[in-house]
Amino acid sequence: MLASLSDNTYKQYNSCIKAWIEYCKNHQYNFMKASVPIIIHFLTGIFEKGARYGTINSHKSALSLLLGDVLDDDRIKRFMKGVFRLRPTKPKYNMTWDPNIVLNYLAGKWPNVDLDLKILSKKTLTLLALVTAHRVQTLSLIKLSNISIQSPTEITIKIPDLIKTSKPNSYQPYLRLPFYDSRPEICPARCIQEYISKTQTLRKNHDYLFISYRRPHSKVTSQTLSHWIKDTLQCSGVNTDIFTAHSTRHAATSTANRSGVNIDIIRKTAGWSDSSSVFAKFYNKEIISVANRFAESILDTCL
Repeated sequence: MLASLSDNTYKQYNSCIKAWIEYCKNHQYNFMKASVPIIIHFLTGIFEKGARYGTINSHKSALSLLLGDVLDDDRIKRFMKGVFRLRPTKPKYNMTWDPNIVLNYLAGKWPNVDLDLKILSKKTLTLLALVTAHRVQTLSLIKLSNISIQSPTEITIKIPDLIKTSKPNSYQPYLRLPFYDSRPEICPARCIQEYISKTQTLRKNHDYLFISYRRPHSKVTSQTLSHWIKDTLQCSGVNTDIFTAHSTRHAATSTANRSGVNIDIIRKTAGWSDSSSVFAKFYNKEIISVANRFAESILDTCL
């Protein structure tokens, strides 16, 4: 049952459950059995400390692991609705940046063979994030053994490892990176080729694509990759006080949509199901300063 949780969810729930156990200990309650009023009192205490809706909802979800169906009580649902109305969840931004800003900056980092490993690492990762619209977690799982050149026109990458959206009967990510001959300086496939070549003698037995550009050149975490992307955005002129590394998904999918890419292609490329409404609700943003294939629609903005 614990294996049903991802590592990040486990860490998040762990702190919530510790808070619940401490609360029950102080009030002499059985932490494995609790009435609805006790649960609401616990969540109210978290609310009064200034917690937002998402934090309180995380505590509620964590408690459901211990207490089961009691969390489905209408009174708790009413309480959570009240929390939402008092402290509504708001998106960090209702607009996104133009990928052309970042692409033009990366175009200046050329030719790839002359770049040091630090710059080439960040350029390769940021291009991948833009032309695939996948999460950093997904990109951190790319392995050399799953990269192949299927034709002179593209590189394909299989990612069999479990990701955030993995579930029974769902498809794993299959990334397709074009050799973008119109602007080779921002070609993601050429970047990967040069990156693999430059790290070949450094990676030892590491099969993961992205490794540290500092010794001992070991596999890097998704948090480190997020820092790489954020650094690139900042150097490009994107306001990183507002936009995080994850905003590449917003920027890429919104741009593809405005370029006329079919919504089904956008969903498939970014890893959403055919019936998912996530893009329409959260990712379809207006672009500040305002093709048939997703990656090329992003790269074409630089022409």
